[in-house]
Amino acid sequence: MKLFLCLTFFIFTALVSEAQNLVVFKLGKSPLKHINDSVFLAGSFNNWNPGSHSYKFSNSKENNFDISIVLPSGIYEYKTTRGDWNRVECSFEGKDIENRYLSISSDTSIIIDIEAWKDDFPQATRKHSATKQVQLLDTLFFIPQLNRNRKIWIYLPEGYANSKKKYPVMYMHDGQNVFDDATSDFGEWGVDECLDSLIKTGKTACIVIGIENGPQRMNEYNPFEFRNFGKGEADLYLDFIVDILKPFIDNKYRTLSNNENTIITGSSMGGLVSYYAMLRNPEVFGKAGIFSPAFWTAPEIMNFTDSLAYNVDGKFFFYGGGKEGDDFINDMEEIAEQLGKKSSSMIYSVIDPAGLHNEKAWRKWFAEFYIWIMASGYNTVIKVND
Repeated sequence: MKLFLCLTFFIFTALVSEAQNLVVFKLGKSPLKHINDSVFLAGSFNNWNPGSHSYKFSNSKENNFDISIVLPSGIYEYKTTRGDWNRVECSFEGKDIENRYLSISSDTSIIIDIEAWKDDFPQATRKHSATKQVQLLDTLFFIPQLNRNRKIWIYLPEGYANSKKKYPVMYMHDGQNVFDDATSDFGEWGVDECLDSLIKTGKTACIVIGIENGPQRMNEYNPFEFRNFGKGEADLYLDFIVDILKPFIDNKYRTLSNNENTIITGSSMGGLVSYYAMLRNPEVFGKAGIFSPAFWTAPEIMNFTDSLAYNVDGKFFFYGGGKEGDDFINDMEEIAEQLGKKSSSMIYSVIDPAGLHNEKAWRKWFAEFYIWIMASGYNTVIKVND
């Protein structure tokens, strides 16, 4: 009888911990000017896709516009758009608003009142914030594997021009958000200011390459086909970095080109493709910054970890924000733990309880990541809950 009760309690606990909740989002007040436009929901539950038709408000039987989705218990962030981030909701004055928050533990109904839309206000010119160490390397760098063009930015450490020193190189995705507030969609990482400061204190200097994303970002950064977005193109995207961009940088600039001095870094989908790059090309990339990885879009990544991790002995920095939702955190921890079991890699895994899924959060932890990833040693798995 005791055994039966224990098993019953265990099963009940497991079911509760994995409970799914029906969440109904209803549109309340909204600007009459766009009353006939389609409205979408974008949030941490759909990787902030601003125009996914799976998250489009539709007319219900009660003549209300709503969306019904099923979510595990947890904390989520979201906003409404009219299909892209240029047409995101804003305040009455046209100012950006903070993400909306949702904490759910049961079925929930939410009414969303929209004050205004960003595209109805003249765009104020944002000031460039990139330091003098950042240059726009190319406005139309061709990616033959994908038949697309991308802007490429480069950060050269202070003193580069007056020395013969060779430098490690870090490749970063979503390049428009790396250095400059004027080009960023949601704020910048401030990588240039951070490195300028760290280098002055004697920390290792590094060249940083920022690769612009594009409309096909969800495909380019995913190794696998995913139901929401279609065929993955990460192999083609990484072929471009490995076979074209990296040789170009190594030939044009003074670099340390071995894998120990080649880092790949990104957030969300960029975190996913950075992790995949380490499994796929350990001979090229020896270190990675994996911030808020969108592993939920790539269920097959666990199998790839199981089969390929034994080849990998690099350094991995994993970051997750406590307010991104349990699924984000659980996925990241499972992958990091499996990597630790299957490989001899050095792993730093941090969860910031107050962390969100945005550039502000990633900027906060970039210095910690950089100092650790550039240091020698640290042969044990480090787990931190800040």
